[in-house]
Amino acid sequence: MAPANSFQVYRKTVIITGGSRGMGLAVAHKLAAKGANVVIVARDKDKLREGIAYVKKGALDPEIQRFHSISADLALASEAVRVVDEVLLWNSNVAPDITLQVWCCAGSSYPTLFVDTPVSEFSTQMNNNYFTSLYMAHAILKCWLKGSRKGQFAAPTTVPYKSGIEPTSQPTSRHIIFTASFLAFYSFAGYAAYSPSKAALRSLSDSLSQEMNLYAAAYPKEPRVRLHTIFPSGILTDSYEAENRVKCDLTKLLEEGDKVQTADIVASKSIKALESGQELITTDFQTRLVKGSMLGGSIRGGVFRGLGDYIIAILLTIVMIFVRADHDKKVRNWGSQFGASGMRGSNGVAQA
Repeated sequence: MAPANSFQVYRKTVIITGGSRGMGLAVAHKLAAKGANVVIVARDKDKLREGIAYVKKGALDPEIQRFHSISADLALASEAVRVVDEVLLWNSNVAPDITLQVWCCAGSSYPTLFVDTPVSEFSTQMNNNYFTSLYMAHAILKCWLKGSRKGQFAAPTTVPYKSGIEPTSQPTSRHIIFTASFLAFYSFAGYAAYSPSKAALRSLSDSLSQEMNLYAAAYPKEPRVRLHTIFPSGILTDSYEAENRVKCDLTKLLEEGDKVQTADIVASKSIKALESGQELITTDFQTRLVKGSMLGGSIRGGVFRGLGDYIIAILLTIVMIFVRADHDKKVRNWGSQFGASGMRGSNGVAQA
């Protein structure tokens, strides 16, 4: 007997922030192929138009499924509220606790050495990578946890898709998915502006995951809210190429051997993990190992996964001593040979 799908999107409306490109667009395309109604949110209107056309092409039943795009700057809390309100209006005021999932993919990186990073960039990174997700989560949770109980929203209508797939009779969970990074578990030189914003997302996810237990216990008849966080390593996108243009040579050296995956692979592995019920999700073996040694009080996903993490933590306690020592040695050698700029020379070539 096949295990139940813990992330059902068929006939559900999914909001994907950062959905006009990269991982967000790949996620939107794949969820549309599973029968979801998709709303993508980003700032660039031209990219949104291109993105929504691409998403429609992959839809399971494009004549019945619905698609929408919203241009918004989610670094502003008011914009997150506007997005939720607009989706409700577009979705015929159907109760969001039945039909909406939210996947936060918006974010950016500026990988430079700490003293070479403009001070303004630290707040920009927190705004783009942390507050965009926080504001969106806050807006949708207020809608889910307060609005629906006040009877503000209509009940969903039943409209079968032409595909003939019958909706499940199992209770529907609501999902918020954050997109963090390998660097939320282990950071190194060049990511002083980026890593803290992703680590903050992991901490937010831990806190909200526990808080949702409160609402689940207080309102047992309502769909449960589940929190998830994805921790991809490098994703091969236009943004990744842009990051490499500002990234110093030292950071590139420390990243040697790290696995870079396409957005499609990250999206596919993330969705598969969500369907299996995982909350803290990795998409490559290296990140899985490091996660196992860094969870602390994060949710483990049951006894057996917890035991697996415990074994990994024992092994990685030893391994990470050598990994950190190796990185420290490389950084010291670099400083002795090339100085403190992080670059091999003014022209990026090693000096004799």
